[in-house]
Amino acid sequence: MKAQTDLLYSETEDDLRAAVRSLLGDRAGHQTLLDRIETADPYVPGLWKSLAGDIGAAGLLVPEELGGQGASHREAAVVLEELGRAVTPLPYLTSAVVATETLLGLAVEGAGPVPELLASLASGERVAVLAVPFSTAPHPAGAGGGDLPEGPVRAVADAVAADVFLVPRPDGLYAVPAADAVVAPLTPLDLTRPLAVVDPTGTGGTRLADADAARAAVRRGLLAGAGLLASEQLGLAERCLEETVRYTRERHQFNRPVGSFQALKHRMAQLWLDVVGARAAARAAADALAAGSPDAPLTVAVAQAYCSKVAVRAAEECVQLHGGLGMTWEHPAHLALKRAKSDQIALGSAGRHQDAIAALMELPPPA
Repeated sequence: MKAQTDLLYSETEDDLRAAVRSLLGDRAGHQTLLDRIETADPYVPGLWKSLAGDIGAAGLLVPEELGGQGASHREAAVVLEELGRAVTPLPYLTSAVVATETLLGLAVEGAGPVPELLASLASGERVAVLAVPFSTAPHPAGAGGGDLPEGPVRAVADAVAADVFLVPRPDGLYAVPAADAVVAPLTPLDLTRPLAVVDPTGTGGTRLADADAARAAVRRGLLAGAGLLASEQLGLAERCLEETVRYTRERHQFNRPVGSFQALKHRMAQLWLDVVGARAAARAAADALAAGSPDAPLTVAVAQAYCSKVAVRAAEECVQLHGGLGMTWEHPAHLALKRAKSDQIALGSAGRHQDAIAALMELPPPA
């Protein structure tokens, strides 16, 4: 009998949300982020240690016997909702989700480099990044994805924060210390998620798996990343809607709150419906990943095809309904818009996920 999808938040998830939101509110407010993106390093000093080590968020997907928290994708999704709300520059999605899930797809029994690396990631001691373009989709080539790259890799997210790269090669997956690779930072649209060109060509590294195991593990990591990216997009959209409603209640024209104007009420009401739909899609993806459901690839594709568009629309409405204020560099609305636009092509565009839905459901393309 098929397990029923649970879209509700548990008490444990609510407690985790409160802890993460409190930390980000104290250490990574919008003014802090606006100040950080003026520098070459957007990461708030000490914040990763607090989130990953002190709260234990980096090890949520890692089993307890490997040094993690033994939680699930549902709890990791809550963390990403809060990181999306605050548009926080941290390598959580890339290291604690994508890289961690990739390693969990390999043989982790006994001693060896994989359990050792997982333990260091779970504690927050090290950050690992999968050396593929951030736009790489999780689906096989027949469902809209592509082959993994060789040689220098462009647009690797959070590469500048990595201590180790997981490098797919024709003969398998390798762990390459960041000090042994050439990392050339790029100028991204979203200044809170740095991109770089990573060139591990010619370096050694530790071989973690053969080609077949590596291919399956990388797809597993990308699938988890795409599914939980929907939660980041959900958190961003919710925060944009909340800030827009708050501002239009306070801003007055003709001696009335602008939020009382019928045209604006209709726009915000429609956006609220979109956000509710995004919450259902994102929670379904997180629950399917947590349960190991065979429908997880389909649920993830649906979530990404929907949530990426909602996040962009919510951010655009936030900028527009804040009027001239929303267009300024001093207001944080542009951070949300740039994150939403960059997330729109991360881990597969909406169109690529729609192609995956058609392939998974065996729907023929239109003639």
